[in-house]
Amino acid sequence: METMRSIWKGSIAFGLVNVPVKVYTATEDHDIRFHQVHGKDGGRIKYDRVCSVCGNSVQYADIDKAYVSPDGEQVVLTDADFAGLPAAEKHEIPVLEFVPSEQIDPILFDKSYYLEPDSATPKAYVLLAATLERVDKTALVHFTLRQKTRLAALRVRDGVLVLQTLLWPDEVRAVEFGSIDDAPAPRPQELKMAETLVDSMSGDFDPGEYTDEYQIELQKVLDAAIASGTGTIEPAAASAEDEAPDAEVVDLVAALQRSLEAGGRRGAADDKSPAKKPAKKAAAKKATATRKGA
Repeated sequence: METMRSIWKGSIAFGLVNVPVKVYTATEDHDIRFHQVHGKDGGRIKYDRVCSVCGNSVQYADIDKAYVSPDGEQVVLTDADFAGLPAAEKHEIPVLEFVPSEQIDPILFDKSYYLEPDSATPKAYVLLAATLERVDKTALVHFTLRQKTRLAALRVRDGVLVLQTLLWPDEVRAVEFGSIDDAPAPRPQELKMAETLVDSMSGDFDPGEYTDEYQIELQKVLDAAIASGTGTIEPAAASAEDEAPDAEVVDLVAALQRSLEAGGRRGAADDKSPAKKPAKKAAAKKATATRKGA
C-alpha cells in the first residue's frame, strides 16, 4: 500500500469554531493494471493529442475546455472563466446542517476521504468527532476540490472524521421497469420459504471474510506466464460447465427447497471443519437463548 499523501488542506467551519484538517483519499483500487500493446510485436501503444483543425500535436497547457449545446453551438472556456464561477471557499469546509444518518440514501455516496487534524492541539477535531458520535447524526458540508464544489457527508469512523462526497439528486437516474410493474405478487408459500432461506444464510458482516478471487486467480496466471519465460498465456480448455446452457427456474418453491437442502448439507460439512463463521453463528444463537432465559 502506498504512503498516504494529503491532497487538500484547510479547515472545517463548525459554527464559530475552525477545525484545521488535512484531506487524504480513503480508498484505493487493488486491480492489476495493464497497458495497451500491439498484439503483433508487443510494442506499447502511445497516444498523441492532435488538433483536428491544424493537425498539430497540442501540449496539455494549451488545451482549453469546450461545451457543445444541443443545437451544436460550441463555447470554449479557459481556466480564468472557471475561476470566476461561484464556489465554496477553497480552503474551508462549512458545516451546513446536521441530519439523521438514516435519511441519506446510500446511492448518493460517491468518494470517501479521511480527515487528519492539522494543528498542534487537535482539541477542536476531537470535540467535533466525539459530538458526531454522541448525537448519531451526519453533518452536511460543502467541499471544493479541483474547482468542483460538492455536497458531502461528514461522519466518524473509528474515531477519525470521514468526508464522503454526495451526488446531487439529479445525478441519480430515475428508473421505471415495466417488467416489475407487470410481475405477479409472490405467493405466501414463496415468501415464507424465501425468508427461511434468508434466515439460514444470515450472519454479522465481516468484510475480512471476503476476497477478490478474480484478482487472485489473475495474478496466478501472470506469475505462471512470467515463470515460463514466454511472456504469453496458454489458452485454457473450455469446461463442460461453461458450455452448458443456463437452466430456467420454473418452480420457485422447488428451487427454494433445493437451496435450503444445499445449505443444510454445507452446514453439516462446515461443522466438521475448523471454519470460523458457523461457530460465530452458533455463539450468537447461544447468546440469544441466554437473553431469553434471563
